[in-house]
Amino acid sequence: MKTIETDAVVTVDGHLTLDIPVNAAPGQYRVLVVLEEQSISKPECPPLDLPVDDLGPWPEGLTLSREEMYGDDGR
Repeated sequence: MKTIETDAVVTVDGHLTLDIPVNAAPGQYRVLVVLEEQSISKPECPPLDLPVDDLGPWPEGLTLSREEMYGDDGR
């Protein structure tokens, strides 16, 4: 017997979805489900405050085609 602790998702129609480690062989298993009193809330990530550098408009006629960016060998 193995004990696996993982997060699961319960849909509005009562289906339980969970991921288990890959090393479990396919087949039918008897499982024990313990539901916490409250669902797990994912912490919200704060918005990224990245620096912004405005270098002006792109040069007129600039193309970034693969042929112009790479040599004849394709790299």
